[in-house]
Amino acid sequence: MNSDDLIQKYSLKDSKFMNLYGINVHYCDEGRGEVILLLHGVFSSLHTFNKWTEILSQSYRVIRLDLPGFGLTGPSIDNEYAIDLYVGYVKKFMDNLGVQNFHIAGNSLGGWIAWEFAVANEDRVKKMILINSAGYITGWNYPLPFIIAQTPVLRKVFNYEIVPKVVVRRFLRQVIIDQSIVSDDLVNRYYDIIHREGNFEAFLRIANSKFIQNTNALKNLKTSTLVLWGSQDAWISSNDAEKFRKDLQHVSVKVYPGVGHIPMEEIPDESASDILNFLKK
Repeated sequence: MNSDDLIQKYSLKDSKFMNLYGINVHYCDEGRGEVILLLHGVFSSLHTFNKWTEILSQSYRVIRLDLPGFGLTGPSIDNEYAIDLYVGYVKKFMDNLGVQNFHIAGNSLGGWIAWEFAVANEDRVKKMILINSAGYITGWNYPLPFIIAQTPVLRKVFNYEIVPKVVVRRFLRQVIIDQSIVSDDLVNRYYDIIHREGNFEAFLRIANSKFIQNTNALKNLKTSTLVLWGSQDAWISSNDAEKFRKDLQHVSVKVYPGVGHIPMEEIPDESASDILNFLKK
């Protein structure tokens, strides 16, 4: 499916596009009040926060975007991706919206970008929420999509052929414990968006990038932080929640029993309620 067809199929009622460094960034801006910025993870898009946005936008102005290389935004002009580049994208994006101070929340890769943004721009972050966040590389068991991307034979296959829908379903069955949530509609959405022109090539570049662990900088953060985690996360161990607890100065941690890598899709009501309670403190 080409990008125009995908935009027509998966644009939401509040979808907008912003030209940012030569690419059209897809984003949604809903609700009123203090701003909370939501950042998705690998192989995902802003759609992962659909239910959260319904709930949070009743009390807050919720902004979410498809990061470069993902969703309807598609690849960057130079197909270069690194955490510091993503931090720069987020900063410029919020500057263009005229938003100086905001809460920031991120899942997986989005969590890593969120806390790195806070490290670099702490004066702009009110509170931070990390959901099954990446960032600790030491001892990290690479998720299946990264293994595929980093294995030469498999990389060659997936570089030239469409990722089969059965593989996409398997990814989702890994990250969501409640299998009743893995519907055909959910699989189709992830499948279609992964195959947006340039997205899989972007993921290959990201997966084969040299990641630098910068978690030593967390100890200097004074930002009040809520860490949420699914206990059965098959991609990033819930043990990392305790690492964030140890390294951050002002932090609360909640681990959800029997939940996987994307609590905002698996238990949206409970996890959104926890965020609302945290932000109101």
